[in-house]
Amino acid sequence: MNFFPAYGFHRLHPQTPATPTVPLDVTDQQNSALLDDTLSLLSAGAPDKAGEKGLTEIDRWAEVLRASERPGLAKIIQELTTLREQLSTPETEAHDIAETMATLGAETSKVADETSDGYSTPLAQLGKLLIKLGSSLSR
Repeated sequence: MNFFPAYGFHRLHPQTPATPTVPLDVTDQQNSALLDDTLSLLSAGAPDKAGEKGLTEIDRWAEVLRASERPGLAKIIQELTTLREQLSTPETEAHDIAETMATLGAETSKVADETSDGYSTPLAQLGKLLIKLGSSLSR
């Protein structure tokens, strides 16, 4: 089962509307690109509250996950929504963001464990990275 839904990658590009109008097939290369983009962004360090790139990445993931038919994604979608709100609010404490990122990391790791296709390894990396960043923010 493919982790990602059948949406055209052009709909995942940051300049496009959040709601796709026409479902299209997404190639494995495009699915991998979304994972690679996120891993690269997070590898650069903790998110910046003012960083639009981080908010755009959250929006991309939320869109992909909402459209997915894969069970067990509701908690991740909920946590992404929470993280977006936290990063958009200047008053948010770092420990709150840390907790959300740790939860996202744990949930992502669960999905990685249940995935039998080629996405298992990068999803596991993403889960570990989210947990690591959450831990670094909680200090």
